[in-house]
Amino acid sequence: MIRPLLAGAAAVLAAHALPAVLASAPLRQRIAPRLSGVGEQTRVALTIDDGPHPVATPRFLDVLAKQNVQATFFLLGQELVRNPQLGKEIVAAGHEIAVHGWEHRMLVLRGPLGTRDDITRAHDYIAEVTGVKPRWYRPPYGVLSTAAALTARRLGMTPVLWTSWGRDWEKRANPDFVYETVTKNLHGGGTVLLHDSDCTSVPGSWAATLGALPRILAECDHRGLKVGPLRSHQVN
Repeated sequence: MIRPLLAGAAAVLAAHALPAVLASAPLRQRIAPRLSGVGEQTRVALTIDDGPHPVATPRFLDVLAKQNVQATFFLLGQELVRNPQLGKEIVAAGHEIAVHGWEHRMLVLRGPLGTRDDITRAHDYIAEVTGVKPRWYRPPYGVLSTAAALTARRLGMTPVLWTSWGRDWEKRANPDFVYETVTKNLHGGGTVLLHDSDCTSVPGSWAATLGALPRILAECDHRGLKVGPLRSHQVN
């Protein structure tokens, strides 16, 4: 009796965690390009995670305004609670709002109910504060679970990860490192992941990203790539 129960539980856990294999970028880009953020080949989607941050986010908004560039901001509910006005300012500046969850936790380690509650709570609060219904969802650490995918779909959101990132959370990160890491895999149709918050990384790590951002945008322009939010890059 115990063995069948254990086998059943193992099967449920395996089904819950199965989409996590797509956290591998090479595998994901080969079998699930849209999940990777692959879109219009003349464009690059700029996405920024983990905010809003009371010091960093306004500075990112200033840089983007000077460059006349819009981005998609994947917000954490727990950070928006602390800085609700910033959520409104992001939208007022013409940027796109998306959901990164309520807490920045690995969802495959949580049960389906906890996962559903986390995403739903974030989605509803972000929509309430900003007045915009989020269209996109990105799981923390880029690790998707079955429950997360189903919840996102139920809420009318599309999961999307990235093709290029700055690894800007690392202790060694500086503007040169972030720029070189992003541009190493930069290509038309790609989605870039950066962070405007240090809530899950080395304190002040966002400064390296902020320093690299103008150079990243200039490189895209040099290559003839139009930078913008996911809404102009991917079409559901």
